Amino acid sequence: MTKMIHRIHAESLGSYGSPRVHAELTLGLGEKVNRKRVERLMRVASPQGAYRRKGRRNLVNQATEEDLVQRRFTAQAPGVQPKPS
Repeated sequence: MTKMIHRIHAESLGSYGSPRVHAELTLGLGEKVNRKRVERLMRVASPQGAYRRKGRRNLVNQATEEDLVQRRFTAQAPGVQPKPS
């Protein structure tokens, strides 16, 4: 079983973790194996899947395009004169 896990992990270029290796074993190869057994064998044999998430940047305050019409988004109460600048 460990040899099959190593082969599947190597074919995926080291990117598959235990859920995908388990799916490949059960759905692809028709092996009857428990998910926890695959996790344990991978932990002992030490092939690990690749981490994808590198974090997300906060893009809320960044402008998506340059402001070509020089819009000013300031709220004025009706009937109130704007302060001279």
